[in-house]
Amino acid sequence: MGSYETISFREPLEKWMAREIIRTANAPASPPSYSQAVRAAGLVFVSGTAPIDPTTGKIVGDTIQEQTGQCLRNISAILEAAGTSLDRVVSVTVILHEESDFAGMNEEWLKWFPVDPPARQGAKLPVKIANMKVSIAAIAEG
Repeated sequence: MGSYETISFREPLEKWMAREIIRTANAPASPPSYSQAVRAAGLVFVSGTAPIDPTTGKIVGDTIQEQTGQCLRNISAILEAAGTSLDRVVSVTVILHEESDFAGMNEEWLKWFPVDPPARQGAKLPVKIANMKVSIAAIAEG
């Protein structure tokens, strides 16, 4: 049996129920229809993040490994703005343009999460965005 942390309910209920929008210039800006991330109920929900360089606004890399790395750098920047980090990620959704990119994505993934990785689910990207191979969303403690 594993050990369990005791949850303190001394925090005001308002803190747990509050909804906070997270924004950072260190990751690509989100369009007006959604936020980069939202903190609620002690978790940070990071929207699907593209492999875009926040400085240039352009997709980074031609390979799935490069694009996966850029998505994770962007997620890391958003989580940092929320006061948390990749090591607090509990669940991730990876959306690939091509199923054949799964092995290459996983190769890069394991560099970022070599031990005790978060839960993960995947899907195929339903829309075509020129040169974009992957989008990643995450949920972290925070």
